[in-house]
Formats: sequence, C-alpha cells, structure tokens
Amino acid sequence: ELNPWDGYSPGRLDQHLLPFYRRDIEAGRLTEEQARELLAAFWIKFNNHPAPPKVGVTAKESATYTDFCLINLGGVTAEGEDGVNELSYMMLDVIEELRLTQPSSAVQISDKTPDAFLERALRIIETGYGQPSVFNTEAIVGELTRQGRRLEDARNGGAQGCVEVSAFGKEACILTGYFNLAKMLEITLHNGTDPRTGQRIGIETGDPREFTTFDELIGAFEQHLKHFIDIKIAGNLVVERLYAEELPAPFLSLLTADCIARAKDYNAGGARYNSSYVQGVGLGSITDSLSAIRHHVYGDGGLSMGELLEALSANFEGHEALRERLRNDTPRWGNDDDRADELAQRVFDAFYRSVEGRPTTRGGQFRINLLPTTSHVYFGSVIGALPEGRSAGEPLSEGI
Repeated sequence: ELNPWDGYSPGRLDQHLLPFYRRDIEAGRLTEEQARELLAAFWIKFNNHPAPPKVGVTAKESATYTDFCLINLGGVTAEGEDGVNELSYMMLDVIEELRLTQPSSAVQISDKTPDAFLERALRIIETGYGQPSVFNTEAIVGELTRQGRRLEDARNGGAQGCVEVSAFGKEACILTGYFNLAKMLEITLHNGTDPRTGQRIGIETGDPREFTTFDELIGAFEQHLKHFIDIKIAGNLVVERLYAEELPAPFLSLLTADCIARAKDYNAGGARYNSSYVQGVGLGSITDSLSAIRHHVYGDGGLSMGELLEALSANFEGHEALRERLRNDTPRWGNDDDRADELAQRVFDAFYRSVEGRPTTRGGQFRINLLPTTSHVYFGSVIGALPEGRSAGEPLSEGI
C-alpha cells in the first residue's frame, strides 16, 4: 500500500470524536481527564509515525519534512452552525502541553466562532510554538464551492498538509510537485537557454536587450511559464495513468467516499472529488526581480538591460554598488507597495491561467497552490543571480 500518511489529514477531529465523547461521558465510561489522556496518547502516536525515506532530488527538496498531518479544529458544522465544542478546547490544551513536531494543528475561524476559542488559540501561538495555524472558514468554504464541492462537503472540509484545502474524506487531493517560478525569468532573460548548462530548454522569445518595453519582457516571461507548465502537465498525466494502472491504494479507497460505489480505486478517479495541484515557488523572488527590472531598466533607474545581464552573469562580482541599488531601491513584495503587489498579482494570474481547470486523467481538474515547503532552498541552488539582488545559489523566497 502507498504511504497515505504524508499530508493525509484526519480532518475535523473535534467534530468527528464529539458524539463518542459525549456518549461515553453520559454513560459514565469515560471521564474528562481520561479523554485528555487518550488524546495525548493519540498525538504521541502521530509524532512517532515515521515519514517514508526520501532519496535523490526529493531528498534535496524535502529533507526536513514532517508528515504534514494537519488536524483542523473549530470552523462550522455541515449545517453551517458553529463547530467549536468542548473537545476543541481540550485538543488545544493537549497541543499546548505536548508541543510536538507533529501532528500539525489548525484552527478554523468563522463569523460564528466564539471569541474565547480564538483567544485560547492565540495564547498558544504567542508562546512561539508555531501552532496552531489560523484559517478563515468562509474563505475555505468559498473556494471549495467554487471548485464544485457540495456545500455540506465544503463546510466539513478544511486545510490539509500545509495550506491546501479539500473536502475531507471525499476528495483525492494530490500535490503533483513544485514549480520554480523564478527559473522562468532566468530562462527568459537568456532567450530560452538555461545559463547553468548552456542548453536551450525553453522557447525563443527574443533577446531581452532588444525589448523596448517592460510589457515585452513580462510577456516573454509568461510565454515561458505557459511552455513549462504544458510540459509539467503532460508529465503529470503520464504519472497519473501509471498510478491508476499499477499502484492501487485499496485501504485508502475504503476510507474515501464513493470509491466503493464507483468500483474505482482512489488513484483511478474513485473519489467523489479529484484534484491535482501544482505548487508555485518563489513568488517573492520573481515579484522583486520583475519589479527591479521595471524600476531600474524601464523606469528612471538609468540601467540598461545589457548592464543588468552582465552583473547577473558575474554574480555581482565587480558590481556591488549595483547590487545594493537593486536590493535597497526597488519596490518590493510584502511591503504594502502597490507597484510590487500588482506584479505579484500578474504573476499569480499568469500561473493560474496556465494551470487552473485543465483536466486530469482521474476526472478532476488541475489547480494551483503557492507554497514551497522546503523546495525554495533547492530551487535557489539551481538558479544564478537574480535582478532582485539575490546571489547565485541562495534560497528563493519562502512561503507566499
């Protein structure tokens, strides 16, 4: 059987266990203290479960992984009522007391969530533990219904793994790999050639020294992004067929809604919903690099594209003053600066258009995420210097 543990979330654990807890409390078979001890043992069991070993490039991308089993607390019920209950608070107590690496934990906050629950979660967060993460229930439900999930399934859904949203127990939500957004710019700046190898792996979009407007440059970037997404999707479809034909997951199929009714395996489209994600990495790096080019080359920075490419090729050796200008005099992502934020939006839109809604072999659709986990470190190691002022080999921006 496949390892279903990596990123496979137990879902809304406080709601799942509530009927059993209340029944046993009322029958006198269980005390609150005994329940707390059982939950602590459950958390420890999670923490003791080993992740599968990773090798090759996967080890370089994800050597520091946990298993990303994300337990969601709070949110709303299938009927849309407040989902916070006594187990929600008890589980927060266990999370704070044990402070384990895994399972990961998240609280869903809706417009019906009691202030006391949010405040209890914040008291744990302020200790510096890093858990629980906080998610907006209305945003989760809105995104899942946009993707065609039934309303009750969306309300019972939540965040799994890192930040991916899915309909728990009813969806085969598969992450297909990371996509290096910043590498697309490097290849664009070399007219389809990877400067690390000297091989042409992209398309000829023109010598950037001859571009007279920023729109020409970012248009060429978008062409390369689409080109490599096409390659990525084509490869994904081959892998999906291999999994469907050669790697069935019978145990996972037993636990996922509609696989039995459809007489189809989890990997062959048996789940009620089937989605495949492509994770974009380096949004901050690509945004800041595009911003630097627009500001310094096509704006009033007095820099030519030729001078910039020369500095990048030299990894800024002998161009330290220029590097400081790029670092310190560029509108940058994450600073509430509309000049940078609009470029982040444009990159997101191009990535979204290239991926969103394309059919999978499992009867579902491809979607996008923006998350690196730890792959931003590896991806940075295969990129030279960037216009944002980053040196060759340094990690790309982390997170969104």
